[in-house]
Amino acid sequence: MFTPDPIPRRTAPPASSTPLGDYLAESGHGVDGNYAVLPRSLAESMPLPWQQHMRHLLAELHQAFGHLQWPVYRVVPSRYERLVDLDDDQLAEVGCTVEVGDDGELEYRMRDGRRVEDPAAQQVLVSCLDPIPWQPPQGGPQPAPGTPPQPPAPGAPPPPSW
Repeated sequence: MFTPDPIPRRTAPPASSTPLGDYLAESGHGVDGNYAVLPRSLAESMPLPWQQHMRHLLAELHQAFGHLQWPVYRVVPSRYERLVDLDDDQLAEVGCTVEVGDDGELEYRMRDGRRVEDPAAQQVLVSCLDPIPWQPPQGGPQPAPGTPPQPPAPGAPPPPSW
């Protein structure tokens, strides 16, 4: 009836109490220290059961935190670049200027006047063209090959001019 043998222990690591945080910490796709971005075109191109599941998860999130004052987020595709590889427009975007120092060498300075000690090792985030192509929603109308892109909706912001 009862065995004198000890209860076998689990050999796998214990389950995490923060599984989403753990996954986001190890995933580099659309994740930084504060935000996780899900490209809408990819989400809408997933199979219908996946979309239904995601819709329910987002509805639960919004129901749980709908009382908060949610801002509108402006998401800009970006990539890391070395400071020394940036052009003038990109330097201005990150708030940096370049001057020729007294010794004839280039000096990089941040907006607040502070000198960047090793600009070749300094990585900064600069905007770029979105590398993820737009994908039509699954089951939605497919444009005919060679069809020019549709104009933006009235009131939509203009596309970036990179």
